[in-house]
Amino acid sequence: MVNSNYLRLGVNIDHVATVRNARGHDHPDPVDAALLAEKAGADGITAHLREDRRHIRDRDIARLKDNLNIPLNLEMAATSEMQQIALKHNPHAICLVPERRQERTTEAGLNVVGQLTVLREYIKPLNDKGCRISFFIGTDPNQIKASAEAGAQVVEIHTGPYCEAINEGLDNVQAEELRKIITAAYQAHELGLEVHAGHGLNFQSVREVAAIDIIKELNIGHFLIGEAIFTGLQEAVKTMRQAMDEARPVQ
Repeated sequence: MVNSNYLRLGVNIDHVATVRNARGHDHPDPVDAALLAEKAGADGITAHLREDRRHIRDRDIARLKDNLNIPLNLEMAATSEMQQIALKHNPHAICLVPERRQERTTEAGLNVVGQLTVLREYIKPLNDKGCRISFFIGTDPNQIKASAEAGAQVVEIHTGPYCEAINEGLDNVQAEELRKIITAAYQAHELGLEVHAGHGLNFQSVREVAAIDIIKELNIGHFLIGEAIFTGLQEAVKTMRQAMDEARPVQ
């Protein structure tokens, strides 16, 4: 029986591919990293196939799907090309994110309110294929309401502003951003959405977010890949898993 209090950890392996692509060869292999994360206790693997293919490539998605024993969460923009790729590979989950060529990483949440009709139609064939659909959004209650109206099963709440406030030592801002995350999580839950969260989390900042009992999954990537340089990926994943379990003990 699965413990309802258990918080899942999704590990994003994009930046293993970033290092690989710096030399244009095949090492380090993001699929090898995904398998190490799985062995260390990850509950899922996240990979963002960007339109410009700056890190994850099409072949990576196919190999991840073929080799993983845990769910694959495909992050992507809501484009026709990405829809066809998702329909071909049929990942367990799809997280729709905003994407701009000039950004370093995903910098903001998806504007579901402004694309409600388009997104509702866009996700229908993906839902029909059996994929769970998540929208990566901020804490605006209007975006959460629109996500439910569009037919998503999940929202992933952007924790970047909260993490940035911690990094900059802005205690009042940190408290306010955490309050927004908590409020958004409970609003989403009341609307029947499963709640995930992620972006910028590290061993310290993860604790207060992990303690929000309505959140079911955290997706963490850049920090873990960076930490792996010093400790190895398996150790980084195990330490993150420990921090999450300490913040929310499994009963």
